[in-house]
Amino acid sequence: MLSLHTNSSALSAQNSIGKSQMSLTTSQTRLSTGFRVNSAMDDAAGLQIATRLKAQTSGMAMAMRNTQNSISLLQTAEGSFDEVTNMLIRMKDLATQSADQSSGTSDQNALQAEFDALGKELNNIMNKTTFGGQALLKGGTIAAAMQFQIGASSTETMAVDMSTDMTTLDTGLTAVSAQYVTPSATAGTEIIGAAAAGTAIANITTALDNVGTIRSSLGASANRLDHIYNNLSNISTNTKAATGRIMDTDFASESSNMTASQMLLQAGTAMLKQSNSTSSLVMSLLQ
Repeated sequence: MLSLHTNSSALSAQNSIGKSQMSLTTSQTRLSTGFRVNSAMDDAAGLQIATRLKAQTSGMAMAMRNTQNSISLLQTAEGSFDEVTNMLIRMKDLATQSADQSSGTSDQNALQAEFDALGKELNNIMNKTTFGGQALLKGGTIAAAMQFQIGASSTETMAVDMSTDMTTLDTGLTAVSAQYVTPSATAGTEIIGAAAAGTAIANITTALDNVGTIRSSLGASANRLDHIYNNLSNISTNTKAATGRIMDTDFASESSNMTASQMLLQAGTAMLKQSNSTSSLVMSLLQ
């Protein structure tokens, strides 16, 4: 129908141009940002899922840092106990030498002097070893129950409790040397005489066993944290990939969509121009 008031073809062309313009704008936005979902209007459900996945990967990234820091803490403690082990072995050697009949009074006093020095250093290591500015061994971090945050949720924790073993070790070291308890200038008598030296050997053997128990627990915990880190890395990688499949723009597909929208927009504009000339046909009928 030819009409001056209503140009149906022009309205249809305008509607088509509007849709093509919106599609073109969407494609250009996606190609410029690299994201398929730039607002909730693009994919409401997808945005909700992606946001939840992003929160999870962010938490896991921090948990991975936590595990590395925790491993460093445990390795620091284990390194200190390695030195404690070496010192106890040396103290046992001194006690064994002093217990022998060939060691005279002067020899025993010299051996006792070194034994005392090692006892003082045991006190120094156990009381003054720190990690991040905090006491680590006796009365420190590993002497109490520990809880490591190993995941993105509040329930993903790892508990390690070596407090009982640390108390046992402290008791064992106390029996080994009086200088460990209270360092002083007064010489000890732990390995003076065969009988005393024999007792010292037994006490040191017990202390070595105590240290070995704690070192074993530290190593097992550090290994577990290492496996946790590897698992978190795997989960994080795949979760990020899932987020990318929801959020990221497929440039090949979107480039094709943009080209199609541009062509439709051009075609619609051309048709709008043609439809606007329809009204001139009415005037030709009136001539």
